Amino acid sequence: MNRPIVIVVPCFNEAARLDGEAFLAYACGHPDVGFLFVDDGSRDRTADRLEQLRAREPGAIAVHGMTENSGKAEAVRAGVLAALGAGCESVGYWDADLSTPLDEITRFRDVLRDNPAILAVLGCRVRRLGADVRRRNARHYLGRIFATGASLVLRLPVYDTQCGAKLFRADTRVREAFTAPFASRWAFDVEVLARLRSGLDDARAEGLFHEEPLRRWTDIPGSKLGARHMLVALLDLLRLWGSRR
Repeated sequence: MNRPIVIVVPCFNEAARLDGEAFLAYACGHPDVGFLFVDDGSRDRTADRLEQLRAREPGAIAVHGMTENSGKAEAVRAGVLAALGAGCESVGYWDADLSTPLDEITRFRDVLRDNPAILAVLGCRVRRLGADVRRRNARHYLGRIFATGASLVLRLPVYDTQCGAKLFRADTRVREAFTAPFASRWAFDVEVLARLRSGLDDARAEGLFHEEPLRRWTDIPGSKLGARHMLVALLDLLRLWGSRR
């Protein structure tokens, strides 16, 4: 696959709910975008499903297999480094369940294209008039608590670090941010932002990032992220805060 924009899609046991047709349709309609699926040691037929997709559109779909389940953080990191190694111009990651619709990629791409100083576009789940953002109340309020803590740790007025839709400009700073394994399994998004802003004053750091309010986002049933995982992420966030003091 040799497309300027590569979206990494981490997958663990997604055989039953992966909407392969949606990915294929988007890739065929947007020749600048390709998808790199990372099979994170799935124990179902995910690997077979992904190989079937790749065989249908090898120019748009690539598959990276991991021998054992290492978690979303490591799957994303491996995929991003593989995409950067192949020479893409922009790299991002997207949740396999399509809680964020694929058509948002186009808007993220346009933000990077029109704003050369911006390094990363972050999906932002804001429930507002004119948007269709559906999120369970428990996850919403836990998310707000987490986001407040993340903002304090990062010293950035970020609203939503944990949305699984992000796009980065491919440059040295981004490569360095993904080179070392993440200390956190569930708060790795915060680690990425912390690494990108490291060594910069607050004003310059803020200029690197753009939060794009999503037009649609749906809390898909079967998500692997529950309240327990959010609490673990909060503990990870505390450890990250301690390491940066």
